[in-house]
Amino acid sequence: MTRSLKSIFSGPFLIFILCGTLIPMGVIALYGLTDRSGAFTFDNVLTMFQGDHAKALGLSLALSFVSTVICLVLAFPLGLILKDSKLGKKGFMVFLFILPMWMNFLLRTMAWQVLLEKGGVINTLLNGIGLPDLQIINTPAAVVLGMVYDYLPFMVLPIYNALVKIDSNLIEAAYDLGASRGTVLRKVIIPLSVPGIVSGVTMVFVPSLTTFAISNMLGGGKVNLIGNIIEQEFTASSNWNLGSGLSLVMMVFIVISMAFIDKFDKNGEGNLI
Repeated sequence: MTRSLKSIFSGPFLIFILCGTLIPMGVIALYGLTDRSGAFTFDNVLTMFQGDHAKALGLSLALSFVSTVICLVLAFPLGLILKDSKLGKKGFMVFLFILPMWMNFLLRTMAWQVLLEKGGVINTLLNGIGLPDLQIINTPAAVVLGMVYDYLPFMVLPIYNALVKIDSNLIEAAYDLGASRGTVLRKVIIPLSVPGIVSGVTMVFVPSLTTFAISNMLGGGKVNLIGNIIEQEFTASSNWNLGSGLSLVMMVFIVISMAFIDKFDKNGEGNLI
């Protein structure tokens, strides 16, 4: 392909990057580093580490960490099962994990709201067999449950993709040399699946950290995460400067996560496809 044709075909992509990424980020930076009068200031950014904002950031980091760990603990065995399963190789089981992602995100979260609420399906079943109510709605536990449910596929798929790329001859050679299953797992499978693990961890941790819909619906306004505060600054308070300043801080976490992926997954082995 000639250079002129490459330029023509790359044009729409460059326009998309400019209009969809660079310009919005520039606007956020402009608002975040100025006050309402237009004067330059760092106050909007530094507010993240003060008072309720710092508490919300700490809670967001804690819940995101817990959700990511739970997703990893669930996803790695699932990835191994899919790798060794004939159904997994045919794509049927993978399809089942992807299927919920085709449903609207808010509907999936609302479904858990219906299941967990005081007179919901789960408590009705528990009462029917004489057990006490499960009172986790409007608590951090409910928010973590929602995060795990919504983001688990983003952990399973990169790990599965990395596992299926492992040469089975390496595993057989380890067994032939007398390695136990535990040793093979620790010294062969896990090290070779690090790119998928890193990609999965990043793809779960970052959206969990910045979410506000899950905490709004399953937290009932009682679990205030940093995503909720940013959303409120833009909508309820109409303080775009403060909201943008807080968003700039969150962008730092995204940049760190991208650098993390680039370091451990240089060849894109943990990609979803």
